Amino acid sequence: MTSARPAAPPAELQLLLIGIGGQGIQLIGKTLAQAATNTGKHAMLAADYGGEMRGGPSNASVVIGTEPLRSLPILPSATAAIVASHKFAGPVPQRLREGGLLLRNSSVVDSGAGREHHRVVEVPATAMATELGAPQASGFILLGAFNRLTGLVPEAELVTAMTALLPPYRAQHATKNAEALSAGAAAVAGQEAPR
Repeated sequence: MTSARPAAPPAELQLLLIGIGGQGIQLIGKTLAQAATNTGKHAMLAADYGGEMRGGPSNASVVIGTEPLRSLPILPSATAAIVASHKFAGPVPQRLREGGLLLRNSSVVDSGAGREHHRVVEVPATAMATELGAPQASGFILLGAFNRLTGLVPEAELVTAMTALLPPYRAQHATKNAEALSAGAAAVAGQEAPR
């Protein structure tokens, strides 16, 4: 009689999003979670932000899996992180698991710890967003880069989710946000991990 092996836990990606108010951290977290759900994946999102409109801490956690999720989106550690600002980044490299993806906005985040234990990718998101004429879209540049690096969802699904999530008074930003997603993906083309 052979004993049955326990089922392997479902593949999950746990993502930390770290930034400041005004960088779109909450919106890109919602966009990624919604796009994942729209493509048949399971997703959970947790938000943590200060009371300030701009400049205060803004963090989110997103967990995405192909099966019902076992991890809560309150993450002491994660498989990936997007750091949009150094201001409240704290010990992100220490929270990232060995070999995890650390995507940094090199326009405002200094190259620092993490290279010896993580896959570090740097994208000058703030500078790129300014060049696009959409300084508010740096978060979408980082999201586009992250999605290209991980292959989580088709880019068109991110655009669909983002457009649906924008409130009516911000609908005019949809086109530039979509351009930012594409620009972020193009910035890391060729750096995708093998699947």
